[in-house]
Amino acid sequence: MAVENGADEIDIVLALNSFLVEDYRTAGLEIRTMREAIDKAAAKQGRKVTLKVILETGLLVTPEKIANASFLAMEEGADFIKTSTGKVDVNATPMAAYVMCECIDKFYKKTGKKVGFKAAGGISTAKDAVCYYSIVSSILGKDWLNKDLFRFGVSRLANSLMSDIEQKTVTFF
Repeated sequence: MAVENGADEIDIVLALNSFLVEDYRTAGLEIRTMREAIDKAAAKQGRKVTLKVILETGLLVTPEKIANASFLAMEEGADFIKTSTGKVDVNATPMAAYVMCECIDKFYKKTGKKVGFKAAGGISTAKDAVCYYSIVSSILGKDWLNKDLFRFGVSRLANSLMSDIEQKTVTFF
């Protein structure tokens, strides 16, 4: 329905209930089913819609689980993989970003498909933004440093940066 009503991007959360008990088939099927539904609705309108899969890396905890989730999402059709919803105790971390970007790089080298990366949740200062920018730049390179392949969840970051610029508290988001 969202695509039929004009959405250009759809965010879904990895089925953690399945993934965390290592039922990767079910978790992958949910992503694939969403990808197919999005593509079918978008094709009727002659367009493409971006699918972002949120991994909720703060709940995955280990680099191995983050890597497994990253590859699963990409193999099932994600255009972007995203760290977090911002709704759990641990959100984006440099470690998670590093692992996810390494996976994106390996996936690209294997398939030729460029998958985007979005760091979201807990990014609230310019220093945070520079950290994630540096990770993407060093692992994926300058080809990823654009809005089509690299993004931030920016509500707190935007307020922080605007407050610094304006030299007063700014709350747009």
